[in-house]
Order: sequence, then structure tokens, then C-alpha cells
Amino acid sequence: MPKWIRGSEVRTTDLLIDALFIDRWSPRAMSGEELTHEELMTLFEAARWAPSSYNAQPWKFFYATRRSEHWPAFFRLMVEFNQSWTKNAAALVVVTSRTVFEHNGKPAQTHSFDAGSAFMSLALQGWIKGLVVHAMQGFDYNMARSTLNLPEEFQVEAMIAIGKPGDPSVLDDATRGRETPSQRKSLAEIVHEGPLLDA
Repeated sequence: MPKWIRGSEVRTTDLLIDALFIDRWSPRAMSGEELTHEELMTLFEAARWAPSSYNAQPWKFFYATRRSEHWPAFFRLMVEFNQSWTKNAAALVVVTSRTVFEHNGKPAQTHSFDAGSAFMSLALQGWIKGLVVHAMQGFDYNMARSTLNLPEEFQVEAMIAIGKPGDPSVLDDATRGRETPSQRKSLAEIVHEGPLLDA
């Protein structure tokens, strides 16, 4: 049964929602422990069932585990700050999406939107399984495209670090200070009935 919640010590919702949505956040502290192949694939399985326009499923995930030959290439993609904490991840993932439909070659306007939906499914499954799933944009998009040998019709969207939770003491002082769930904008700031009025 869902656990309905309005708030916690750090976060407060405006209305009652399932606790999964308020509990989930994006830590950076990871233990460095490996994930089994099944543990990792379970997250991608959840992403596989996300909704998409025409059921086109435009997302494609590329990954490297910390013990694999591909890890150094994926690790090099990130800016120094992200390298400082993802060094303890079990897997690094690059999220991409197909910009045109496979069935007719026409532009798929919602390819990024759909890939984001798949990521959220992955992130929620990871949280349910007690894992850290942290998405980021701090990496070299052009280098990622080259490293992955991506076809022209694919767009690089984001990177994800996945791992088992670790002690925040593994983080530097500045990063450790940010290791807490963040609040969100109010409903009034993100929801508007009808069009905006002219300024």
C-alpha cells in the first residue's frame, strides 16, 4: 500500500502524495561496491517500460561498470567536480535519445521528454532498491558522442552515476555540505491555469 505523506524533516509537500516521490533524492556519497549484472539491468528494465510518443522508445543507455575496460573512457567525459565523487560509483551511464522516428524518419519532437521519462523510471526503481542514482550535465557532450560513436540521429542527453550508498565522509567538505535532500518550488511557481498575461 502507498505511504501517503505531506512532509518530512527536510521536505514538505503542499498536498498528500506517495512517500516515494518525497523520499527520493540524489545523493553523491557511494561506497565503491560493485553491483551485480542483474541489479543494474533491473534499473534499465524499469526504464524500458516508460511511456513515449508513438511508443517509439527513443532512449538508448550506454554504460560502463567500474571494473570494465570502458570505465576510463566514461570517467574522462566528466568535469573534475563530478569525477571527485563518481569515482566511487558502481556504474556510469550516458543517456541518449533518437531524434527521429524509426518508422518514418520524421522528427520526434518529444525524444528528450520521453528519455527523461525513462530516466525517472530508472531513478525511482533505483531508490526502491536502496541505490544511489544521480543524474548530471557536467560532462563533455561532444566527447561523449565521439566516444560512443553515436549515429547522427542520436542526441546526448545526460550522464548518470549509480552505486550503493556510502558514508558522506568519502566526500570533500564542500560536497558533503550539500549531501541532503533539497526542497522544491511551490505549485504556484510551476503550475499556471491558462496562458500567461501580457506583461
